[in-house]
Amino acid sequence: MPASGAVTRSTLRQQIADALRDEVLAGRLQPGEVFTVKQIAEGYGVSATPVREALVEMSAQGLLDSDQHKGFRVHQFSVDDYCAMVEARSLIVDGIFRRLALRGVAGEPLLSVRRRAEEAGQAARTGSLEILIGYDLRFWRELGALTGNRYISDFLHRLRVQCWVFAVPYLRGCAEPAHWLWQGHEELLDAVTSGDGERAHAVIEAYNAHAVRWAEQLRDSGGDAPDSAESEGPDSGAPDSGVPDIGVSGIDASDLDAGGAGR
Repeated sequence: MPASGAVTRSTLRQQIADALRDEVLAGRLQPGEVFTVKQIAEGYGVSATPVREALVEMSAQGLLDSDQHKGFRVHQFSVDDYCAMVEARSLIVDGIFRRLALRGVAGEPLLSVRRRAEEAGQAARTGSLEILIGYDLRFWRELGALTGNRYISDFLHRLRVQCWVFAVPYLRGCAEPAHWLWQGHEELLDAVTSGDGERAHAVIEAYNAHAVRWAEQLRDSGGDAPDSAESEGPDSGAPDSGVPDIGVSGIDASDLDAGGAGR
């Protein structure tokens, strides 16, 4: 943040969007939960205009639904939506590997991706869901960026955020989430680094099959629409005040910096 403390409206809008996205990914804003611009603005201590712009941006990303009379609602993805997103991201990842095979990858960029892979793998093995989400999103964004095409990287990031938004309410209510969390980041990166396209393809095929199998089990158990009241989030036992619990990471001038709340 500049020394004067001034924050441009576009910066504020983006940081509010990033913070709210983190609230959704952490399960503090549940699928189907409704809130208004006024509630978010008051919770974060900011004006309504950048909040409205942030919510419109998140709606365009498919994370929120807009209701002219009620405000905004966290979008509730179905099992069918999730399976379709898995298929879409697999096609994008296949394209990434083809591009990387043609370009070749090495050097400093891979060191950063390697760090993300190691941290993501460790978080998955220990069932540290919120930590995993952050490193997983960074891993895939940086891996996609190696293609040199930001549209590919941005589209894959959007798909992965949507997949996590679907999965988080279920995983937070799971007794052993580590059983279902993918731990293959390092194995995949090893294959990419060595130029072994067949191995990379096999790792991703197994990953996608694992994801679809998990989703089908949800469908078979009747879990197509999670009940937010039964989720094991950090505030699941708290009384409902009618206002989203966003105070955990409320925004004020001291919280705003160029990094935002993005992962």
